[in-house]
Amino acid sequence: MESCIAQSAETENVLPPKREFRAVWIATVDNIDWPSSKNLIPEEQQEEFANLLDFHKKVGINAVFVQVRAAGDAFYAKSPEPWSEWLTGRQGRRPDPMWDPLDFMIVEAHKRGLEFHAWLNLNRLVHKSSTSVSSENISRIHPEWILTYDGYKLFDFGLPEVRQFITDMTVNVAKNYDVDGIHFDDYFYPYASPGQVIKDEATFKKYADGYTNKADWRRHNVDLLVKQIHDALEAAKPKLKFGISPFGVWRNKDRDTEGSKTFGALASYDDLFADSRKWIKEGWIDYIAPQIYFSSGFARVPYKNMIEWWTENSYERHLYIGIGAYRVGDKDRDSHWSNPVEVPNQIRYFRENESDGAIFFSSRSLRANNLGFVDSLRRDFFRYPALIPTMPWKDRIPPLSPKSLKATLLSKGLELSWDKPDAASDGDRAWYYVIYRFSAEEKPTGHDPRRIIGMCYEGEKFVDVSAESGKRYVYYITSVDRLHNEGRPIGPLKVEVHDQKLVRF
Repeated sequence: MESCIAQSAETENVLPPKREFRAVWIATVDNIDWPSSKNLIPEEQQEEFANLLDFHKKVGINAVFVQVRAAGDAFYAKSPEPWSEWLTGRQGRRPDPMWDPLDFMIVEAHKRGLEFHAWLNLNRLVHKSSTSVSSENISRIHPEWILTYDGYKLFDFGLPEVRQFITDMTVNVAKNYDVDGIHFDDYFYPYASPGQVIKDEATFKKYADGYTNKADWRRHNVDLLVKQIHDALEAAKPKLKFGISPFGVWRNKDRDTEGSKTFGALASYDDLFADSRKWIKEGWIDYIAPQIYFSSGFARVPYKNMIEWWTENSYERHLYIGIGAYRVGDKDRDSHWSNPVEVPNQIRYFRENESDGAIFFSSRSLRANNLGFVDSLRRDFFRYPALIPTMPWKDRIPPLSPKSLKATLLSKGLELSWDKPDAASDGDRAWYYVIYRFSAEEKPTGHDPRRIIGMCYEGEKFVDVSAESGKRYVYYITSVDRLHNEGRPIGPLKVEVHDQKLVRF
């Protein structure tokens, strides 16, 4: 199988990370990334998505965040909300022929060894660019739940029934689909727009709950929502990942001594009423992915300052850096983005600070490869595979080892085969396998990803197509579970290809 074909393993001086989260956002709103048009037939949409995954896999990506709720709509069949217009051309129109995009996307991602995170926009019901609004849209069914702001229709988070609807909608996805995670973006209360006012005074009067300051009350509403969703997901699927990608700045230091060394920047706490640091501090989310869409030379919000601050404020949860790939080459807004090594330097810096990885916005920007920055990912930073970091607060029990490792010489290469291990003590089985290869002279180690020649996501067979005649190789194989705990290896299997025969040594 293609997913079980070996890659070359060359020696370098710098040890690349064995574990790193390498993800991309795939935006569906207004057809930003996928599908490319709202008028494609399902077969074309499926082909586009499969090709998109193939591209990102070749770059070195190991997870995708796909926007399945863009504006009071759905890119999946099992939903109380109407089909998205950016999928079918008109909100509420069923696909023809009928299919479930989310089921399809999850299967295709997992086939390639990619984690699939369902990305939901939680506040938007009607987008500025919406051309159709279904009678099934919640803004039509419950107009009393809605705030109108700058051409959008948004949820009023102060209403308990709104928070319950959002929670139910989120849990619905978790229960009905085999997603690896649930993800929210930075949209809570809206970004300020000149002349616009959030008209939630009546809700504030009714549900003030002892608050006299409306800003504090709004933050409290968002906290209630995040905590409620965390608790509901924990009850429904304890091992499911839950995370949020807030605006990059929590608070500026001139407003709060615990804030970042940023100066006069928009802040999620003060301007969006989203206390992003609190969610990670309280353990309500498993990771935080602040959108640090700033260059290393942007004086008001220096990239390095943000990395340092979030590293110090991630509270032993995962920290993924949101990287503004869409800004590469945009010298008009910030000349530093015209530097072809801006993104490579950003990656170097977050690695130096031991962040857990990055998410790139967005798929279209990676495919555009402005200034060749994606080439540096494929050839350098993501050249070798990386396992996704574990989440020991969710699962720390490794799977059992594969059994009965064998080698067979085929015309296309050396085939390794093994038996599936039994379930571990927590009931988990192997989700995929990692294949390590060493020369006979090397001391084996499980810490060097340069010795990983492949990962097998389907079945218990692997073909090493790069094995050369006359050379001695030592193989080990490990099992990895759904939360990426790696078990003890089976091996060593020592073989030499000689005169079209396998010789054990």
